[in-house]
Amino acid sequence: MTDATSRPRVVLDVGGHGPVHPQARAALLEAIDQGWADPRRLHTEGRRARMLLDGARESLAANLGAHPSELRLAGSHVAALHAAVRGVTRGRRRVGRNVVASAVERAAVLHAAQFVTTDHAANGTTVLVPVDRTGRVAPEQFAARVREDGVALAALQHANGEVGTLQPVPEVHAAAREAGVPLLVDAGSSIGQVATPHEWDLLAGDAGDWGAPIALGVLAVRANVRWAPDWPEDDDLWFPGGVSVPAALAAAVALDLALSDAATEDAHRRALVSQIRTEVPLRVRDVEVVGDDEARLPHVVTFSCLYVDGEALVNELDRAGFAVASGSACTSSSLEPSHVLAAMGVLTHGNVRIAVPRRTDAADVARFLDVLPTAVATVRAALGVDGL
Repeated sequence: MTDATSRPRVVLDVGGHGPVHPQARAALLEAIDQGWADPRRLHTEGRRARMLLDGARESLAANLGAHPSELRLAGSHVAALHAAVRGVTRGRRRVGRNVVASAVERAAVLHAAQFVTTDHAANGTTVLVPVDRTGRVAPEQFAARVREDGVALAALQHANGEVGTLQPVPEVHAAAREAGVPLLVDAGSSIGQVATPHEWDLLAGDAGDWGAPIALGVLAVRANVRWAPDWPEDDDLWFPGGVSVPAALAAAVALDLALSDAATEDAHRRALVSQIRTEVPLRVRDVEVVGDDEARLPHVVTFSCLYVDGEALVNELDRAGFAVASGSACTSSSLEPSHVLAAMGVLTHGNVRIAVPRRTDAADVARFLDVLPTAVATVRAALGVDGL
């Protein structure tokens, strides 16, 4: 491999943890100085912290198409998803305990669904709706499962953070509403990247994905959604203990910044992703680029290489100065075969998942494409399959 020590590293993996915008960082530091107090206190410092927290909530709600009273702030995106699934299924337990979800939902959703439906008192089922080879559910198939008896909650991601494919959220929401079933929309990979859907009963987001300096989960819940906590009572009904005021303010500023240049960055990153999707199969043999060509996130692209170990390929590219991911977007640290790719029926070996940061230089993507064939060849040679 080419020695990368003389070149700056190129990060092509910002899914869930985007680079921090300088203005968001400045907002965090200012909030630490001004909003350190407990916002529940009645003294001047507490009231100042409350003002900052309320302002952050109002800004986030406005950008997400929610009312401030509908917005809840969690310690993480995973915590937001877990609470949504647990709270709604318990609140609607007289209707049933079944959860309908796509087969490519984030692991946090699937694990929470399994948790609430396999509880000894639940007597429920997690119903997984299959997807096509692009990773998209068929609205009519999802609707049929939602209309079945005993469904407490339906869950459908807005977009898949691993392959980029957008889901038919409006159509599914219409069917869920007709059936009287609340729909949880996981927009953790799409908020700040594409327009946020308005069709939801619960909406979850991940501030880290839009460049907040501290991880924060966002959960918006429509007022008519029935829910009941299965956790101890607290002043903050959804997330006991409250949330960091500086984290909330920084998240609100980061989302404002992400949305302010969304149109420009959308075109720029789509062009880079299109280049990767087109050129990778031309430069590397036995490779499959997956996900929808058009209805997709602007910055995500995934491809898999036959006769290649994903961990070895990530390490080889890392030595060349490129940070990429492999495996499932939510379990990549274990490097287990992706449940998303498996559900799509596509190649899971030698997976490379790229999430292009804002303001990425086209020259860096061109250099990645130059380096990739050698990296793949090196890994294949080490496995003794370079001649196949």
